[in-house]
This record gives sequence, structure tokens and C-alpha cells, in this order.
Amino acid sequence: MTERADADMNSKQHRFDAMVGAFSDDVYRYAYWLCRDRQIAEDVVQETLLRAWRFMDNLRDKKAVKSWLITTCRREHARLYERKRLDRVDMEVDDMIDLAGDSNWNAAELRELHQRIHALAEDYREPLALQVIMGYSVAEIAETMQISESAVMTRLFRARKQLLATVDADRLASDQVRGGRS
Repeated sequence: MTERADADMNSKQHRFDAMVGAFSDDVYRYAYWLCRDRQIAEDVVQETLLRAWRFMDNLRDKKAVKSWLITTCRREHARLYERKRLDRVDMEVDDMIDLAGDSNWNAAELRELHQRIHALAEDYREPLALQVIMGYSVAEIAETMQISESAVMTRLFRARKQLLATVDADRLASDQVRGGRS
């Protein structure tokens, strides 16, 4: 390689590191949320970063790096399932606690919340995960999912409504069971 080619490669590597370095943990967290398996999530992130490397010169708005990476991750995850259908593995409670960080949730609550969210239809589950897990705004979710902001707000509303309905139904059933025992 010539000195110029070496310098260009180092420059590209430096730009890539600066561009994605701050968001690689977020991309992994989102990939893990999508597939619930560490190895598959690592593969999806690797493919995402490889695609980001190849196409980073096409990114026009440097402020949109995080959204671009998350969208790429989402597409790489979809490509994985287009190629082959893998068995889904339930996430261990310890993994959920790791993802929750220093929250006040106990393992049983996390397991229950995880199950309820994953029981939602994908149209509702995905925007909710992007908002809750990734901290995305409605505009960022709309851009990532390539739908309108009003569609995102509708899906978020319906996702929360469904979650609350399942909680209310469980409480009612629990109250009826306790009432029948008295």
C-alpha cells in the first residue's frame, strides 16, 4: 500500500471509530432486545458495523448516526430471519437484571414485564422497545421504522393500552381467586 492509501485508511478508521464508538453499546442493547440471544445479537451488531463501515461515506447527516445505526441493526436482524429461521431463546433473569441496571425492579417483575412486552404484536412491541430501551423520541422512532410520527404515537398508545389491559385482567383474576377463598 502507498503512504497515501495508508493515510486514507487510517483517516477512515478514525472517522468510523468516532462515528460509531459512542453508539456501539446502544446498538448491541437493541440487537439483544430484538433477538434475546447474546451470540445472535453479537452477530447482528457485527453485520451492522460492517455495513456501517462500507456505507459510512453515504451518511449525509452526521447528527443522524445513532438513528442510522439502529435502523441498520433492525434491517440486519430482519435479514438474518430472511436467510434462516432460528429458534428463539428465552432471556435469562440475570440477563434482564443486567439490562435493567440499577433499577428497583426485582427479577420476577422483570420477567413478567419482558413476557408481556414480547407478547405484544411486533407493530406495537418495536416502537415501545425503541422508546423505553433506547430512549428514542417519537421522531427518531418514525425515522427508524420509516412510518409517520402519528403512526408511532398510535402504536405506542396501543402498546401501553394492551400492557395495562393485561395487568388489569391479571389483577381482576387474582382478586376473584382471593375473593372465592374467603
